[in-house]
Amino acid sequence: MEPLKHVAGRAIPLGLKNVDTDIIIPARWLKTITREGLGQGAFETIRAEAGNVFDDPAFEGAPILIAGDNFGCGSSREHAAWAMLDLGIRVVIAPSYSDIFSGNAVKNGILPVVLPQAAIDRLLEVAREGGTIDVDLETMSVTTPYQDRFTFELDAFRRHCLLNGLDEVALTFERDAAIGAFEAKRGEQQGWLMQGTAA
Repeated sequence: MEPLKHVAGRAIPLGLKNVDTDIIIPARWLKTITREGLGQGAFETIRAEAGNVFDDPAFEGAPILIAGDNFGCGSSREHAAWAMLDLGIRVVIAPSYSDIFSGNAVKNGILPVVLPQAAIDRLLEVAREGGTIDVDLETMSVTTPYQDRFTFELDAFRRHCLLNGLDEVALTFERDAAIGAFEAKRGEQQGWLMQGTAA
């Protein structure tokens, strides 16, 4: 997973409430076991509408999405995070998220920033006017070129994982020596448990 410390650029001003995972990536795209290419199906129903923000050239390649309350509700599909990453989104800013989506986002390198609705409204305005948004995970702040500054909170463990690019596999490898020492000691003390296992 790529570390995330600072993301700046244009932001997609979606602003919709209750965007569920079926809107983020429709079920027909879930047959794949790879993460690549899911960006093509991301927000497919919204992109089917003329003049949608996702196909607006002004927001092409935007790494930030500004959404409404309860973003990522619905089913627990991890494909939603994969599709957003494939679309190039590294940060979502919203008033609230589904717990499962928020967890999946962090595990895949997407920062879910929680800000109050007044801050969301201001950021939507900046995004629509063509301004850039700056998200800094080290200072836990969101700023704009117009002197706006909003601070956010994030669980210390999730912050550590994002800053250091640690997914669940990488977290396990961080404990490789301790795991190896435990297994060796267990083998000495309870060798019968190790019978029949590969060396």
